[in-house]
Amino acid sequence: MALSKANIKYLQALQQKKFRQKYNKFIVEGDKLAREIMEQRPGLVEAFYALPDWLEAWCDAHPEWRDRAQAVSENELKRISGLSTPNQVLVLARRFPLDRWSEAPDRGLFLFLEDLQDPGNLGAVLRIADWFGLSGVVCSPDCVECFNPKVVQASMGAVWRVPLYSATFQETSVRLAALPIFATVPDGPNIFQVELPPAALIVIGNESKGISSDLLRSIPSQLTIPSYASSGTESLNAAVAAGIVVALFRRAL
Repeated sequence: MALSKANIKYLQALQQKKFRQKYNKFIVEGDKLAREIMEQRPGLVEAFYALPDWLEAWCDAHPEWRDRAQAVSENELKRISGLSTPNQVLVLARRFPLDRWSEAPDRGLFLFLEDLQDPGNLGAVLRIADWFGLSGVVCSPDCVECFNPKVVQASMGAVWRVPLYSATFQETSVRLAALPIFATVPDGPNIFQVELPPAALIVIGNESKGISSDLLRSIPSQLTIPSYASSGTESLNAAVAAGIVVALFRRAL
């Protein structure tokens, strides 16, 4: 059965943040990510739209999914997809709450992201957090939305695997009061010369502005990844910096 105009319009609208918030849904696209969310977080999946061959192969192996399946043509998939080259299947998923502080541990290694704006950066940071088994990633209210399709794609599924929260720094520091807090800055102590604890809250700032001055004043411990370039390199990408810092903290285990 062909997709209705209303259904196409609805799925297209979910490319925009205001409609993802309004309907409490988000989009997952592509063979790999579709398989992962259906296998890892099946309760999040409301429906999926796939080319007939993909749908039949999946439902033959997993017949319990057939009642949530909708076959679509290549043209229909192009119309509902946000990708320049649609990849066989699109999943309609339910957003999950990001304010579950009562479920969050108060120990471990955490990242706090202040005002990260690039979806690719946030997605990459979530992949890093997933790889290193972080206890959680906290996004400030001004961060790019974690359900943004570009974040979902860049995270390679980490967005639903990593414990993810949205909170202010004040809320975060109160919840994680037992942890030492470290700010990543361009001109602080050399991280390679600092003894790092295995559990901490690491603060990563905005891509262009870094950590805000108000927030920085409240963090006594600062860290810098030193540059060994002779000239020309001003700073590291936020996700690259996060990866280096987290890897060094993990060495403390």
